[in-house]
Amino acid sequence: MAKGYVKFEVSKEISDKALEAVRLARQSNGVRKGVNEATKSIERGMATLVVLAEDVEPEEVVMHIPMLCEQKRMNLVYVPTKQALGNAAGLKVPCAAIAIEKSAEAEPLIKDIASKISGKMPASEKKAEAAPVEKKEAKPKAPKPKKEEAK
Repeated sequence: MAKGYVKFEVSKEISDKALEAVRLARQSNGVRKGVNEATKSIERGMATLVVLAEDVEPEEVVMHIPMLCEQKRMNLVYVPTKQALGNAAGLKVPCAAIAIEKSAEAEPLIKDIASKISGKMPASEKKAEAAPVEKKEAKPKAPKPKKEEAK
């Protein structure tokens, strides 16, 4: 049964690529492990890909992450288990969330994942992306004529 925080389903191919991206990014120390670290990375705008496990209990621990990613327009992908995510990050314990910050080795995989999950964005994010906000140019004001002082 899908959890409340899981916004879309991810194919096995994409989740495997996400785990491989975590493995590659781990080698260059570009991974933030755990919910707290991932949240900080998202809020600071440093994450390029956020990987979230689908089997987190209780759900409330990670419910804020999909909303943060949507607000900050960051790529989010789900993997089936915490154990697989922890193993990919080089941990001996399960891990609920990981943020990849920088990794030259994982960049092609991250771009591939982003292109495949872009069609699965929530409707609210698609609307915001489809209608770019236009900035109105400020019209220069004409200088006011100076009043002549009576002598």
